[in-house]
Amino acid sequence: MKFKIDPAIFATFPGLHIGIVCAKGVDNHGDCPEILEKIKKIQGKIRDNFDMGTLSDHPKIQNWRDVYTLFGAKPKKHLSSVENLYRMTLEGKDLHPINMLVDIYNYASLCYMVPVGGDDLAHAEGDILLRFAKGDEPFFPLGSDESQTARKGEVIYADEREVLCRRWNWRESEKTKMTEETQDVLLVSEGLPPVTAEEIEHIVFDLSRIIQEYCGGETDVDVLGISNSESEL
Repeated sequence: MKFKIDPAIFATFPGLHIGIVCAKGVDNHGDCPEILEKIKKIQGKIRDNFDMGTLSDHPKIQNWRDVYTLFGAKPKKHLSSVENLYRMTLEGKDLHPINMLVDIYNYASLCYMVPVGGDDLAHAEGDILLRFAKGDEPFFPLGSDESQTARKGEVIYADEREVLCRRWNWRESEKTKMTEETQDVLLVSEGLPPVTAEEIEHIVFDLSRIIQEYCGGETDVDVLGISNSESEL
């Protein structure tokens, strides 16, 4: 199994860097008080240092708004995953524990202000590809058994059968959601300018360290860009 980025993505977003963590043999059972405390602290810092009225002007938020607009999604209606987390935080909402892996990647997203997400590899079929949608791919949103269709031209993650995440990082699928039974996982950290390859590299090594500390298993990391567009999982 491989993770690949279609060359057409780089033609439109040449400054893109995707960091990946492939973790295998992890134990995702139970909650982790240490991670929940980290989330609580970073949410407090965000509330002290950010304002709802100016959040959309921050370069790490505005870049995703520009991308969503480019493929026809209204950024006020369809928030990037990182903007959604920050707005929830500024509205006074505390993140509730889901499972350790999800809590870990939510923490990383809040900490570094970049979108972070992932998939349970046991339920992915074939390679996972970041590409533009053709407009006929089925998608089953998280928490639903009703099929949608990805809009032509939006950026998606997909395996050989269906969409795993719509509008780049807007909505994940039910198919590859992480549960307590998840053992093998792919996490992605998404960096568009002004985020650099070096920053993405730092994030994935930090994610790898935290996963090994709290979930065990073995991890491999990689940073993909225009000259390095695929990685073996």
